[in-house]
Amino acid sequence: MNQENTLRAGQRRSLVRALGLFVSLWLWLLCVAPGLASETDFAARAATDLSGYLKVDTLNPPGNESRGVAYLAKILEAHGIPYSTGESAPGRGNLWARLEGGEKPGLVLLHHIDVVPADLAYWDSDPLSGEIRDGYVYGRGALDTKGLGIVQLEAFLALAQSGAPLSRDVWFVATADEEAGGAFGAGWMIEAHEDVFSNVGYLLNEGGMGMEMGGGLAVMVEVTQKVPLWLRLTATGRPGHGSAPQVESSVTRLVAAADRIASSPFPPRVVPAVGAMLRGMAPLQDETFAAAFADPEAAVQDAAFMRALQLAVPQIHSLLRNTCSITRLEGSAKINVVPSEAWAELDCRLLPDQDPESFLVELEAIIQDDHVRIDRIMGFTPAVSPAETELFGAIVEVNAKYFPDARVFPSVLGGFTDSHFFRDKGIVSYGYAPFVVGTADHRGIHGNNERISVENMERGTRVMTDLLRAMTAPN
Repeated sequence: MNQENTLRAGQRRSLVRALGLFVSLWLWLLCVAPGLASETDFAARAATDLSGYLKVDTLNPPGNESRGVAYLAKILEAHGIPYSTGESAPGRGNLWARLEGGEKPGLVLLHHIDVVPADLAYWDSDPLSGEIRDGYVYGRGALDTKGLGIVQLEAFLALAQSGAPLSRDVWFVATADEEAGGAFGAGWMIEAHEDVFSNVGYLLNEGGMGMEMGGGLAVMVEVTQKVPLWLRLTATGRPGHGSAPQVESSVTRLVAAADRIASSPFPPRVVPAVGAMLRGMAPLQDETFAAAFADPEAAVQDAAFMRALQLAVPQIHSLLRNTCSITRLEGSAKINVVPSEAWAELDCRLLPDQDPESFLVELEAIIQDDHVRIDRIMGFTPAVSPAETELFGAIVEVNAKYFPDARVFPSVLGGFTDSHFFRDKGIVSYGYAPFVVGTADHRGIHGNNERISVENMERGTRVMTDLLRAMTAPN
């Protein structure tokens, strides 16, 4: 009996020691290594948090971005992160939060809350459903840019919870109105709250990501973009009755001017940033474009190549010349009235080194009609961020860990983002989302059935967290 009691006592002591070791390990995970536990948690919740964000209606117009601000604010509050908010106009909300660090120039994580409208008739599910099915999160803004915003937020929270000392401030910023030009969002922020960006050296925004190509994976980091110049053409002429056609009218003058613009493509040329991008893409192309991308300066002189490129990849073709798309037209308000005025709107996009005034002179020469007036609706200034920076190097290093065979190179965007506001202030701004997206999914941006994979959200959070750690680690 004594021997049996001794055996049971020994078993109890072993169990107590085992429980003690378990408790010690658990406490270590919570207190000593919170970053390790937190990163996994934040990556795992990214898709669910995105689903909730996509359910918030921030369609622009009208925007109502303050709804998105409220959603993001609840997540920050749950983790004890202080933040600030501001409305540039009723309902046009913006949010910013900071993790304090050392004296090195700060880093901003930027995304926009507003999304473009979507037509339910052409979607397989409600664009505001945030539905998760078959490994994807569906909804307007999944890629542009609520998905990026949630990944930035999860990485921001993981960095905060790690408790690690930071060598620089890190900002999480969510803005309104990007889809309409950014005046109520980034443009307002940089003027009304200039202090937020007083010691900022770097900014990460939308505009570049990993793209699957025939020859492998290209990770494109946007360093500049074509410059939007939105114009209105107003043609004037003698009004009259539709039953008595005139030799010329405001409408015929407008149609003739639009036809001359459409049939007079601007000369192709290769700016340095686009040349670097195409040469980086060349090894990933099939035989159709590989040689041309390797020597774009020669290729653009071949009209047949330019035509084939426009048919196959219009986004790349648009980077090789100034362009104008005729997007809106209006004449008479009544079918039997010849109007005294008719107008058209042009979405012109200029190469980064193009002088807008010289371009307008060139456009006037194409139109060749003193009765057609050109007015500016909107225009930005060109700016290029250098690729030889600490942040670009960190992007290359982190991607090498997750995608060892990928090619990482600077890229140029045919559209525009809010980055131009910050480049104008001397802040190095890159378009970079830590995702890998195929061509089919990429078409969902401003298209139908926009989606992002759960894998992209989880892995993207880990990539972004590693990038933040690399950029904030003490020297």
